[in-house]
Amino acid sequence: MGKIKDIFKGPHRKFAWFVVIVTGLFAILWVVGPGNTVIHWAKAGAEIRRQEKIIKEYEAQNAEMDRRIDRLMTDRDTLEKFAREQFNFAVPGEDVYIVE
Repeated sequence: MGKIKDIFKGPHRKFAWFVVIVTGLFAILWVVGPGNTVIHWAKAGAEIRRQEKIIKEYEAQNAEMDRRIDRLMTDRDTLEKFAREQFNFAVPGEDVYIVE
């Protein structure tokens, strides 16, 4: 610690203070200044995490839709139930009542 005090009290003290002030200003501008700053990086990181979460939700929805499509294509009973519920299909001679 004594060497640091000697730098600020010695013959180069003006240069040492200049370096400290310029470094401090640079650090402040790096955090809150215009352009590409730490704050912008943090916001971009949060946006990326939000988008990745949305992507995972869409992937889960796509997987569920793929399972439903596979069930509809392989199981005749499931296909018949889907057609009856969604499109009001009926077997000939069967009465269909639509209640909304």
